[in-house]
Amino acid sequence: MKIKYLAIVFLGLQFFAGNIFAQTYPNRPIKVIVPYTPGGSVDNTCRLITEQLQKQLAQSIVVENKPGASGQIGSMEVMRAPADGYTLLCHASSQVYMPQVVKKKTYDAEKDFTSIAQIGYVPLAIVTYPKFDANNFKEFVALVKKSPGKYTWATSGLGTASHLSEEMLNRALKLNMEIITYKGAVPQLTDVMGGHVSAAISPLPGVTSFIKSGHLKVLAFTSEKRMAAYPNVPTVAESVLPGFEMNSWYGLWGPAGLPKDIVKKLADQVAIALKNKTVLDRMNELEFEPSTINTAQFEKLVKDESAKIGALAREANISIE
Repeated sequence: MKIKYLAIVFLGLQFFAGNIFAQTYPNRPIKVIVPYTPGGSVDNTCRLITEQLQKQLAQSIVVENKPGASGQIGSMEVMRAPADGYTLLCHASSQVYMPQVVKKKTYDAEKDFTSIAQIGYVPLAIVTYPKFDANNFKEFVALVKKSPGKYTWATSGLGTASHLSEEMLNRALKLNMEIITYKGAVPQLTDVMGGHVSAAISPLPGVTSFIKSGHLKVLAFTSEKRMAAYPNVPTVAESVLPGFEMNSWYGLWGPAGLPKDIVKKLADQVAIALKNKTVLDRMNELEFEPSTINTAQFEKLVKDESAKIGALAREANISIE
């Protein structure tokens, strides 16, 4: 009886300590790791949301860029961090896709991380340099097929939504285009703008300013429907491949075992941030769709996307060293 009483007391103390921790969290700066170079769509999106979270939580949030190995270096640093809410990961859907396409698995997106909140999603834009001899994706495909091996894709990282889109289009349309890998969106797009690489598929937030300035020409979008801001630009589905759709989405993760009270606090704050007028105005400029799902739904999304991309990788025989 005494042992049972002590066990109840111990559980009560744990619950009390957890509540106190959640109430005082955060009481020191939070580090948010972005696993890509500064200036790309992931970095821009994460900085937008963390800037607002910093105001809401009244605590400093330091964003650190840790590029390399197609996002795996930054992800693994968070995976190894203490599960105390002070080291978080802000990443794109490639956080989930990468383990499904690499030969040597470095982490499990479901088991090694705590899914906190989805931030939102965007379509991908197929872009090329301004003087390229095609003004839409249908013309682009016809040109590529006339000269097999001549044209190339650029990708900001293997296992990303961009990379997988390029792989899918190569196979579905029988495009003989080599995929050249970069360590982030900035060097990737710089080479496309300079005409060193033929084209790229990239999330809209990272290319919007270049499209508007005329440094990049947009050929198509990977969304189901045309973008309201670009009514004359067709989708891939209506151009050459009916049914094709691929979006890039963004989220916030912590190490596995992150306390539920901390997860809830962070998820609630992300939801508030996504309703902030300044954040929404900026997202609208980038054609970014803010998320409305909760943590449980985000966990299910991670699980479902892992299964979907895993099946695609096996079917298309995508295996990255």
